[in-house]
Amino acid sequence: MSRLTDYSRLCIHTITTKPWSIEEACGNFSDAGVKGITVWRNALEGKALMATGRMIRDRGLQIVSLCRGGFFPSIDAVKRSLALEDNRKAIDEAHALGAPMIVLVCGADPGQPLQESRKQIRDGIQEILPYAREAGVKLAIEPLHPMYAADRSAINTLAQANEMAAAIDSPWVGVAVDVYHLWWDPDLETEIKKCGRMNKLFAFHICDWKTNPEDLLNDRGLMGEGCIDLPLIRTWIEAAGFNGFIEVEIFSNRYWAMDQHRFLSEIKEAYLNC
Repeated sequence: MSRLTDYSRLCIHTITTKPWSIEEACGNFSDAGVKGITVWRNALEGKALMATGRMIRDRGLQIVSLCRGGFFPSIDAVKRSLALEDNRKAIDEAHALGAPMIVLVCGADPGQPLQESRKQIRDGIQEILPYAREAGVKLAIEPLHPMYAADRSAINTLAQANEMAAAIDSPWVGVAVDVYHLWWDPDLETEIKKCGRMNKLFAFHICDWKTNPEDLLNDRGLMGEGCIDLPLIRTWIEAAGFNGFIEVEIFSNRYWAMDQHRFLSEIKEAYLNC
């Protein structure tokens, strides 16, 4: 297939086309030639997981990962225990669905120092690791932009994620690189190389950063709409040895409000252009 029309590595997150049910997303992605899907847990509510996994595979889609686990830290020990329970539930869901990996949005608690939240994240991952290994499910630490450090993730640079993955030292724990969160980092190329050398580069998520976003959570740009040098970062990712799916993850009130078939066409065009 010509690279100009090659969607063999294109994966789309169900959250990207949030108005569609999991059944609609699978059918429409498949019809559009998309080959990969990352499933968000909200899309699975009320669904029979094993049957849903078969339905996805029957449409010719590969399940890339399940989103999301994490949110380990809390000043409250009971909440930390509940987070561990929810992560084990996510592992069960991934196993039943046939997803080989869970993306971890690690969490933070503004009521305690970042150092304590980071310790609780590492402890939490180590606690669930045997359960994940037994289920055959990998865990990908996703560093989030520093604007989320207070309450969504105390892991904010690729260096921090690499350090934690190296310290845990398991082939079942690696890193998800999301350009929305990491494009600004002057050490990004160096840390991507390091991640590749450690065989910890598990996932690559793309979208764009708009220069005047209306909402820092739900106004991500379509690739090419903002200021991220996606082709350059992709060369770093591939030079580090990554040849997996390139995952489109866009949170956008504007795009969710438009016709999703048109949006899917724009995703495909933007993917090829980037």
